[in-house]
Formats: sequence, structure tokens, C-alpha cells
Amino acid sequence: MSETATSSPRGRERTEYDADVIVVGAGPSGSTTAYYLAQAGLDVLLLEKTAFPREKVCGDGLTPRAVKQLTAMGITFEDEGWIKNHGLRIVGAGVRLELPWPDLAAYPGFGLVRTRLDFDQILVDRAVSAGAKLLERTNVTGPLMDERSNRIVGVHAKDADREPVTFRAPLVVAADGNSSRLSVAMGIRKRDDRPMGVAVRTYFESPRHKDDYLESWLELWDRSGDKDVLLPGYGWVFGVGDGTSNVGLGILNSTASFQDVDYRKLLRRWTESMPEEWGFTEDNQKGAIRGAALPMGFNRVPHYSRGLMLVGDAGGMVNPFNGEGIAYAMEAGNIAADVIVQAHGRPTQQTRERTLLSYPDVLADTYGGYYTLGRYFVKVIGQPEFMKYATKYGLRQRTLMKFALKMLANLTDPTQGDAMDRVINGLTRIAPAA
Repeated sequence: MSETATSSPRGRERTEYDADVIVVGAGPSGSTTAYYLAQAGLDVLLLEKTAFPREKVCGDGLTPRAVKQLTAMGITFEDEGWIKNHGLRIVGAGVRLELPWPDLAAYPGFGLVRTRLDFDQILVDRAVSAGAKLLERTNVTGPLMDERSNRIVGVHAKDADREPVTFRAPLVVAADGNSSRLSVAMGIRKRDDRPMGVAVRTYFESPRHKDDYLESWLELWDRSGDKDVLLPGYGWVFGVGDGTSNVGLGILNSTASFQDVDYRKLLRRWTESMPEEWGFTEDNQKGAIRGAALPMGFNRVPHYSRGLMLVGDAGGMVNPFNGEGIAYAMEAGNIAADVIVQAHGRPTQQTRERTLLSYPDVLADTYGGYYTLGRYFVKVIGQPEFMKYATKYGLRQRTLMKFALKMLANLTDPTQGDAMDRVINGLTRIAPAA
């Protein structure tokens, strides 16, 4: 691709862009954004620094929120790569509690598990089939700026042959993950007053690989020091259905010990304490223990500035309550695409910009109050004594735990729900936006 210049009616040189929108990063947020933009008829260039299929660190579990987004993109779940689950099994304080996903009109009644090795490729294939142009092994190195307007008008990159190349577009979407080099280059940096998590996981050959419940362990102990420490986080066991289980843990930064924990050793010690028949042993391990950051609660803002729009992990959109990122990445991609399509149809630069500037407000209206509640939740569970008390007494209250599942997974009917839904929706509305 190359830029060309033609004469405008007024005699000034006019730039021809390579695309209407450039999307940087083909993870769930980028591919979803590209899919909806292409479906609306926009010319979309999707740049991915790796090649598919490619592995990503993730629990591989998908709640009904994510299933809803996949269904909206026309994805079905009949082939062998998908394994359905009925709800969440919670383990802690000697209690083993199975909670089915809520019966709601707004969301399907099942979740899924699929490894990120090919999950992301399924999404990017949908974007390409809708008309997006995908360039793999294209590493974006920085923004292309217009000196007069101080706006981003494209990106500098290195192509698959490591040759420098430039792509131009009037709008760029940063879907380039937690580090988001593009956002940093534009001066949009992380906020230290937002929660951050770390997740580590590996795979084990296990007879539990076809478990039809996602399993969450609420008591995560670090017994490496002089005394046992209950950490703010949880462990998980998700059956993948291919002979293996995804086993991992997530830790929040709301404790003083966050920086000092060796997460890989902690995961190793935790799995060694599991029943031998589950097979969570070093001999059965498939692949290394790998980790990734979980940017939560809008930890990078603004989500739109000077021609750059942030989606997914680049904008810190992980749910602080449960560490879920895929559903919110896809939802934000859908929201971003809708705003961009509307802006594209406006007749002047001024009205287009006004429409683009509405994107952060839409996100704040959609998630702001809920993410604020999530920040409070993170602070509370960072207190070990509270965690001990809540685990010991709360897990024995099934009604309370059904409420907690709805709250933590953000699964409520917006208008026709039950009393729990009304309480959660009311709290979300009155909480100040994140």
C-alpha cells in the first residue's frame, strides 16, 4: 500500500488513505472492532505482529457475556473445539458449591471453554470474511502524526520482511494489549489508582478435561514464608475437552505482598496439593507456566484522543470483580465500531470529531459505575481477615452466593430481572463512573 496525492477542487493536495480505519492488534477486541467496521462497509486494515494460530495467556473460560458476543458475530459452537459449561463451581473453606449460570433473557444460559491458540483465529477469520484486510507479522512501531493538527493519521511499522512501512488512515484503533505501545507513544499512560492483576497458567493432561463447570478456588495460600498468607485472588481449573485442563491463578495488586510473590512457584505449590488422581503433576504438564498482566477498571484513559481509540486491554477493560477480559474486549469493539461508523457518516470534520469524542462517555455509561464497585471490591478482598471471614461464612449461604455470581460475572437482566438484578443494577447506576 502507498499513499498518493491528488488535486482537490481548491487546488490543494489531498491525501489518499490506505484505509478508513487502521486497527492495531488482532486479539478479541481488535478482531471484533474490525468485523463490525467491515460489516458496515468501511475499509479496514487489521495489523497483527504475530501470525495465526498463536498462543495467548488466558484461562480460556468464557462466561455467558462472551457467548453472547460470539453469537452476535455468527459463530456457532458445534465443532469439537468448544466445550460448554453450565455454571461456576466454587471451592473454599471446606465447601464445594455449584452455581448454574443465571437464567436470563439478556444472556445465554451456558458458558464455553476454548483455547486461545485458535479462539483468536476464529474471530480474525470472521473479520476477514466480513471484508477486513489482515496483515500478519506486521509490527507497529509508532504513530504517524500530522504536525499541523497533532493528530495520529496512521502508523509506522515493520512488515513480515522486517522492512519499514507506513500505513495511513484518518482513525486508528489501539487494540495492542496491556503494554499498548501506541497509546504510550501518544501520551496516554496507565493510571496507578486502578487495580492490576497477574494471571499465570499452564495445561495438564487430566481426567477432569471434560468438566462441565468452571471451577474457582477462593482460598489461595502462600505458605513460602514464616506464616501462611491468604492472597487476594483465586485459582481455577477449566476443562478444555482435549485431554487437558487449564489450571492457573490470578492475583490482585491490592496486597503488600503482590510484588514479592513468585507466581509460578505459587502455582506449582498449589497444584502439588491437589488430589493425585487429577494428574496435576510435572510429568503431565503440557507447556510452560506462562503469565500475563490483567489491566482492570479503565486503567488507561482517555479512551479516545486525537484520532486514536482504545479497546480491550489497551484501555484497561478487564472486569475487576473476576478478571474476565474477553467479553469486555468484544463488547468494547462493538461499541467502538458503532461510534466510528456513525462518525464516518457525518458531513464535516467537526461533527465527526464530536461523535468520536462520545466514545469515552458511552463506555463510562456502560461500565463506569460497575467498574467503580469493582475497585471497592478489590480493596476489600485485599484484607486477609475479610477474605477468611467471607470464605468461611459466605460460601455456606447459597442465596448470597447466587447474588455474588451475578455481581461478579456482571450477569443481570437490565429491565425484567429479579430482585437481585434490580439491586445490582441500582448499585451500578448510583456508583460514580470509573
